[in-house]
Amino acid sequence: MPQLTPTSVPVSAPAPLLAAQALNGQAQALPYADEVLDQDQDQHLHHVDEEQVQLLASVGQRKPSLGQRRNMELPHLFVVKELPDELEISSLNSDTATPPVSQQDGERERDRDHFSHGLRRNSISLPMGINSLDLEALRLRHQMQAQEALHEESFIASASSVGTPTTIVVTPSDANDSNHKQEDDDSSSDEFGNIKKPVYKDRFRSRRRASIAPLPALRLNSKEMLASDFDTHSLASNQASITSVNSLASLLREKMQAFPQMIRKKKRETKDYKIKIFVILMFFIIIFLIGYAYVAYHHQVLTKSYFQKIKFNSKDRIFRILSHEDKEVISGHLGVTLGSDTAPFHCLEDHRRSDGSVCIEWNGIARLHMNFEDKQVFRCYTLQWQALTPGLLPTDCYELKRDNGLWFGGGITKGQEWSLSYANFDFMPYASGDSKVHQFGNGVKRYFINSIGVAMQVSERTPLQLSINRTENQFCLRAANDDFTFVNRLTPLPQLDYRICTTEDMRSLHMLMTQQSLWDGLTEQDIGELHSLLEEPVWQMPHQAQRDALNETIICDYSENAIAIGLGHIVINEFWQENIGDFTVDRARFPTLKDTIDVLHRRGFKVVFTIQPFISTDSANFKDAVERKLLIYERYSERSIPALTRYKSSSSAGVLDITNNASVPWLLEKLQRLKDEYGVKSFYLDLGTGYNLPHYYQCRKPLDNPDMYARMLTSSLESAGLMAVSTASVVPRPPTFLSTPPANATWEGLRDTLAAVLNYGVIGYPFVLPGAIGGDYLLERPLTKMVSFYSLEQPPLPDAELFIRWLQLATFLPAMQFSHLPDEYHSELVTRVAQELKEVRQTVVIALLKKYLSPSMNEGLPLVRPLWMLDPHDPACLIVSDEFSVGEELIVAPILDAGREEREVYLPQGVWKDGIDGSLRKGSRWMHGYRVPKDKIAYFRKMPDNTRF
Repeated sequence: MPQLTPTSVPVSAPAPLLAAQALNGQAQALPYADEVLDQDQDQHLHHVDEEQVQLLASVGQRKPSLGQRRNMELPHLFVVKELPDELEISSLNSDTATPPVSQQDGERERDRDHFSHGLRRNSISLPMGINSLDLEALRLRHQMQAQEALHEESFIASASSVGTPTTIVVTPSDANDSNHKQEDDDSSSDEFGNIKKPVYKDRFRSRRRASIAPLPALRLNSKEMLASDFDTHSLASNQASITSVNSLASLLREKMQAFPQMIRKKKRETKDYKIKIFVILMFFIIIFLIGYAYVAYHHQVLTKSYFQKIKFNSKDRIFRILSHEDKEVISGHLGVTLGSDTAPFHCLEDHRRSDGSVCIEWNGIARLHMNFEDKQVFRCYTLQWQALTPGLLPTDCYELKRDNGLWFGGGITKGQEWSLSYANFDFMPYASGDSKVHQFGNGVKRYFINSIGVAMQVSERTPLQLSINRTENQFCLRAANDDFTFVNRLTPLPQLDYRICTTEDMRSLHMLMTQQSLWDGLTEQDIGELHSLLEEPVWQMPHQAQRDALNETIICDYSENAIAIGLGHIVINEFWQENIGDFTVDRARFPTLKDTIDVLHRRGFKVVFTIQPFISTDSANFKDAVERKLLIYERYSERSIPALTRYKSSSSAGVLDITNNASVPWLLEKLQRLKDEYGVKSFYLDLGTGYNLPHYYQCRKPLDNPDMYARMLTSSLESAGLMAVSTASVVPRPPTFLSTPPANATWEGLRDTLAAVLNYGVIGYPFVLPGAIGGDYLLERPLTKMVSFYSLEQPPLPDAELFIRWLQLATFLPAMQFSHLPDEYHSELVTRVAQELKEVRQTVVIALLKKYLSPSMNEGLPLVRPLWMLDPHDPACLIVSDEFSVGEELIVAPILDAGREEREVYLPQGVWKDGIDGSLRKGSRWMHGYRVPKDKIAYFRKMPDNTRF
């Protein structure tokens, strides 16, 4: 039986190297795990002793190695496990190395377990019987040797299958090569004189992954894998290899260490993706900013400052006005109809003015003059466009911005909008008319005011047309002549002339733009008449469509029933005369009218006759007026041919020419005769509207516009005593009131009455006479013609609820006017409500009206005001259209819809006392679902600021 003899090695060699060299000489005789043994040999291996094992190893057939199959030299890798303590180093020198049989059986079992299936594929087969070596003796001998310093390139990897370190020793496959390399290594030494240890490197593994990397996963290059060279035997051998616990732990540790790197890599990839998007967005933003800066720069370059607070770009014609804090208060587009292909230049010397205005001209198209007026607390800017070519209509449009407040003014509109900012209509001539048919109502004024302190006033000589475009949010002014409203061309081509004033003090601005002091020229009699209209109601005599329905008996009976409510003015409609324009009493129906009027005076009433500037063709005065040429004549005809129109009960009538110096004295003479003969105190001037003039009218002197006629006639008849007028374009001198349009006896008519009173107050009419309580007429169908074209009879008795709610509203208005009396209902509820409201008006309302009478006369502020006049900076006050204030101390919230007994109420800042239950309410807040019984009206009196709850 062959014996294992150790190969001679240097004494100083390390223990692993000694073991490797000892085995090197017998490498060819030792069987390996991949030896091909037949079945008998394999079974017999379990029952023989160590000598038989070594005998079998000498005759075993070994399969060609990996290096032989690849035809290349590869190093052998021996895994030497730490041997049991029973083996001694002396066993290497003995002839036999047979361990005890009991240990031999255990070793064979471990060897069989060691080469079981499912092992790592890169493990190299170990020679069988390696456990018979007494490596402990080699280890002890090595410890007795002097230890050499480890070379920095030496490779020792430790691993253990059960926690015991395993040493991997790399040896060359060829003994000669090994001896040669060993001699080279022995002959060389480091700088300290120590002999360097030989270093063998695996050709296929890096030092870091030598113990754990699977061999098939190693790459010869970037694409080819070693696993493709393995056959089925080598693959089975690799699968049967053993992996140590430390190797698995190392692999798991590397995977765990690589996991954060994978996360960071994904984050980097995500981050890179976000960075790309961010860069793209920034690119487009930069492009946009560059373009915007380019446009803004050129716009700024072309924009010039005029009078410090005007910014005007003469090319684009963008106009802006700044406040004292350089905040934009109004902006617009001037000269909309000019086009953008014309370049402006400064006017020639001949066209400039000496008042300091700036003149800019668009060659042969239009010319613009801008001027400035500083009035300390406010600043005014005048703009005037002159068209230089036929067909050009100067047009300026201003933005309707909600954050810049709401626009009011101009009177009531066809849609009864609370604010002009809510209206929507195309260009329409600005003239008084019937708001049921025309765009504007009977009270007009070329004055528009914004709630933040901007006001605009247009010249009376401008043929003004207005438009509000809700789609583009623009408020536009235009100068354009037509065939009726502005038929008299005051200039060869249209001119648009207006001024804009700004200030922080709303009160002062309103006073400047509306009216100077109304006290001028007032007598004590005028002031007494004014107080009388505030304190006492106005009684409108009921009438029918036929004149015969009115007589002295009806007047007397009506006055007796009215005494229970109060005294006041009894207004007799135009049927006191036989024909409109007679200016004499119809003696057939009023034979003793003088005596009747005396009775009324003794009762405390004042009698008022209704008069018109219209003269019926059936009247005897018509022929006289034609002969005197006192009437407006037909255009394009001789002055002897009067222009005819229709008005109320007269289907054909002429109109007095107020521009004729003889017309006013003729009329005043007839009115004075009435006053002297019948004791009439004053007159109600029923002018109709601008559209009641003949369509082809022509006066002796051209009128600026149709409303100029009413203004001139009202001013001419002030000396005769006017209680009220039906139409106005300027504020009539007190004590004359402006009547609201006739109201339909419906809930809609009730809402229209409140809207008219508030809108007329905004444009500077402080004294407004609302229509009759319950309505002036009743029409179920919409009107297609003006109300003034009809002689409408008194409406039937309205619903009790409508009458009560109308009476509640009228109690807090500047004046009250009755047609139907509360006694007509024969209702205890109606009578009781009328008496309670009478007491409220006498004790609360009249005192406030008189208190704020003087401020209204001085500043042009209305007696009844919208809430935004109390606090224009409160957004809620701007949108509330169904509440109002009497002066600044009383808030009224009427019910304006049928069947309602609750509503939303908003109170401005302050402390307010509830007029229904007497409780205190804090302002600047809404009250939702506020209960208002049928017999009550919600009103709140302001308390002192130091009032505590």
